Amino acid sequence: MHKSGKTVSFWSAVSMGIGAMVGAGIFALLGQAGLIAGSAVWLSFVAGGIIALFSGYSMGRLGARFPSSGGLVEYLVQGYGEGVFSGAISIMMYVSSLVSIALVARTFGSYAYELLPSGFAHLWVETFAAGIVLVFMAINLNGAGSMAKVENIVVLLKMLALAVFAIVGMVTMDPEKLSPSHYPPISSVFFSLAITFFAYEGFRIITNAAEDMKDPARTLPRAIMTSIGLVMVLYVAVAFAVFGNLTAQEAIKAQDYALAQAALPIFGAAGFTIMAIAALLSTSSAINASLYAATNVTYQLARLGELPCAFGKPIAHSRQGLIISSAAIIIMAVFFDLSSIAAIGAISTLAIHLIVHVGHLRILKKTKASVIMILIAILVNLGAIILSVIYLSGKHSDTLYWIIGFFAAAFIVEILFRLITGRVVTKRVHNHNA
Repeated sequence: MHKSGKTVSFWSAVSMGIGAMVGAGIFALLGQAGLIAGSAVWLSFVAGGIIALFSGYSMGRLGARFPSSGGLVEYLVQGYGEGVFSGAISIMMYVSSLVSIALVARTFGSYAYELLPSGFAHLWVETFAAGIVLVFMAINLNGAGSMAKVENIVVLLKMLALAVFAIVGMVTMDPEKLSPSHYPPISSVFFSLAITFFAYEGFRIITNAAEDMKDPARTLPRAIMTSIGLVMVLYVAVAFAVFGNLTAQEAIKAQDYALAQAALPIFGAAGFTIMAIAALLSTSSAINASLYAATNVTYQLARLGELPCAFGKPIAHSRQGLIISSAAIIIMAVFFDLSSIAAIGAISTLAIHLIVHVGHLRILKKTKASVIMILIAILVNLGAIILSVIYLSGKHSDTLYWIIGFFAAAFIVEILFRLITGRVVTKRVHNHNA
């Protein structure tokens, strides 16, 4: 890894995880989860957090034994060896992460646009989305130390804003709005699990900072579990504040800006502006941390020969993969309707995590992880996938075909790249003996 000479501390790692999770989870996905689970969405966030905690345990143990800037890419290679399967899943994970960042960038653009005086063209949504990616690309070019410093400040500000909103919102909420009598069928809560788990998915970004940690074997697992725990408390509190001040119908109608809408009855007109600014902070930190992680993933993939070597070439205090990834994110954020493929990213992410956990079973002697904990991680991920597939088969069956196509495309790209380069299996660059 091309290091900056600076290290990522425990709290910097926690900030990275919180920054990535909260940016995508609250402002980009709360409304979509509420569309399925209604006022019972807080239960779905609890269940999604539990799944994330078991996944976090598995990845924390993997990261402690195999600290690598590649994160999940390294874990796939360790679990399955270097071949078509691990390569295809790694590529799929990388593309899925780009879609996720583009979704958050688009959310930033939407909230920034809402703060403009009336009369501005809607083109400013795309302009803001592209602009924020460029800003954090420049910050990441200055190395991990600069990224972590900015992330610490932004995460602190947005956590304060969201904590105040959640506390005041719970004080002023109408308990009747959260009465179980208003809940949809309990099956809806389970069907929304893919989306609420996706709201926690950003914790994996911490694994990409392993090589910039002084003591990753100790810091990484603790940072993962701490960030997930803090975010779970925040998500549940915010869900109470939103659905305790808005009816499920009102929250669903304003799903793209549900938190800002919920701030109106709490703080008045200024509340909308305050929460819109909090949204900008949240999505900004998510983009910042996610770009850092994507760069490390592309470096690892280039080192393993899964991506062209250009991705791994140094530029400033980073790698050219940062520039290439940023360009792809901007294209998706500007030209694609990303909200329609959120379900694809959510279920694909669950599948990738499931595959990583199954691979972990094959190297338990090396990680010394609890077999019971890893088996539970596998079962809860598999259960969420099955429930999501059942829901989509009845509501949006075409999305399932897109997910299958997504997997197939990743394998086709991997096979073609191997044929073009004449590569069968890439030689390991180095072994981790930690």
